[in-house]
Amino acid sequence: MKKFLITTAILALLSTVFSCKKENTSTNTSVDTSVQIDTLKAKKEVEAEKEKLSKPYNEQEDAQAKLDELIATAKASGKNVFVQAGGNWCIWCLRFNDFIQNNPELKAVVDANYLYYHLNYSTKHKNKAVFDRYVPNAKDLGYPFFFVINGQGEVINTIASGDLEAGKSYDFQKVKQLFLDHAPKK
Repeated sequence: MKKFLITTAILALLSTVFSCKKENTSTNTSVDTSVQIDTLKAKKEVEAEKEKLSKPYNEQEDAQAKLDELIATAKASGKNVFVQAGGNWCIWCLRFNDFIQNNPELKAVVDANYLYYHLNYSTKHKNKAVFDRYVPNAKDLGYPFFFVINGQGEVINTIASGDLEAGKSYDFQKVKQLFLDHAPKK
């Protein structure tokens, strides 16, 4: 009798486990479908937003020659070079540029202290040598990411974009503080 009760209990337990798996599977399938629909909708919204934003990255540009020029100008003018790494394919890259360009207070801080450069990374032009030279761990960072170069051509800091994000935009105070913290000491 004891064996019968144990066997019955085990069978009931197995039945419950298998029915839960089946139930979870059907629930996951419906979730996956709605996630796919939401993902498709989100992609369309992002593409529509990207169409409205300016495209500051130049895939054809010789990035090292441009950085050499900017570093020389920065040295002569007492500014730093603020490099935004990313591409026109990246919604967060376009949002950051738009955030800076359309905020007079931030734009004034940037213009007073930096030469602002958009370093392109794309499938057509990865600028591997430039990234290897200035940010060897670039492959570990998400886009955009930022780095500041002084007038001597030295990278003084690398900053992740995620630290500055707020919703589908950027946090004004964090971004402003970023620019103030890395401005050249005058």
